[in-house]
Amino acid sequence: MKVVVAIDSLKGSLSSMEAGYAAKEGILAVHKDAEVIVKPLADGGEGTTDSLIEGLGGIRIDQTVTGPLGASVSCYYGYLKESKTAIMEMASAAGITLVPDSKKDPLHATTFGVGEMIQDAIERGCRNFIIGIGGSATNDGGLGMLKALGYSFLDANGQDVGEGAQALSKTASIDTSHADPRLASCRFHIACDVNNPLCGPNGATYIYGPQKGVTSDLLEPLDTAMKHFANVTFQTLGNDFSLAEGAGAAGGMGFAFLSYLNAELTPGVELILNAISLEEEIKDADIVITGEGRLDHQTAMGKAPIGVAKLAKKYHARVLAFAGSVTPDATACNSAGIDAFFPIVRGVTTLEEAMNPDHARANMTACVEQVFRLL
Repeated sequence: MKVVVAIDSLKGSLSSMEAGYAAKEGILAVHKDAEVIVKPLADGGEGTTDSLIEGLGGIRIDQTVTGPLGASVSCYYGYLKESKTAIMEMASAAGITLVPDSKKDPLHATTFGVGEMIQDAIERGCRNFIIGIGGSATNDGGLGMLKALGYSFLDANGQDVGEGAQALSKTASIDTSHADPRLASCRFHIACDVNNPLCGPNGATYIYGPQKGVTSDLLEPLDTAMKHFANVTFQTLGNDFSLAEGAGAAGGMGFAFLSYLNAELTPGVELILNAISLEEEIKDADIVITGEGRLDHQTAMGKAPIGVAKLAKKYHARVLAFAGSVTPDATACNSAGIDAFFPIVRGVTTLEEAMNPDHARANMTACVEQVFRLL
């Protein structure tokens, strides 16, 4: 019997790999000779870096970079030396959680620190990048990131335009001559789960700007500024990705990756499943195990466990899911490829007790063991 285990983290309780190894223990308690493969699972958002560092044997690189408001912030990324791959979350350097509500400032918030992370990874020899771009505090079209990589954005007088959304309308010319030449040999895989274009009523500014501090009176001028930035980019580079799906992600960072760095924007789950080479292991698996902290109808709408289930069904494997809790509408997951799912909590308990890592680990092992006794 071959079993492949890929469980998303039970946030606040177990990491993806901890949950996976707890499930493996339950399987081996029943089938000692089973081949059990544990893979990390994430969706490209928060926690992806940690999951892949742990699951793929990466190294955590801690760094101090320029934060969204200009002050230094501590961040980190994952480094896979053998494959020369860096795994990053842009929110680590320019995330909205780094900015208190009272200090949100989209006019000056910058993605410069994301570029500094990329630059550091290039210096270490990385040429492959997996970057999640959700949860940004910025609306700068990726201009700050590009400046950190050597691009220059100049006003009508040939002066630097500064940082943030206020710089977009000032950009009159772009100097690419000092961009890091090593970027040409880098491959950027961007985890992006939105399809917004750069501009317009469904673009970066109108849809995501308000949560970053863009007031109603700034919506139109900042959207116009973003269009202007796209036009100058077109005049300089000869490409136009302003209408591309995902261009409006992360305050226009999707546009910057597409236009300047020849990136591929891919749904987060799909990108991570490819990164962990899950399909290769699933091809001859009898049973595939997945899960997450809470299984509900939103899970069925394309979250990580469903990505695993769809891949498993391609090869006719049975799919079981284990979760910290399940809701009545989680039955939608059965139609989406999960044959059966099980909550691991074993009795009346407080949330704190249920989320205790030792309790969660023991509950996962015990629940999986009983299901495999039945199988």
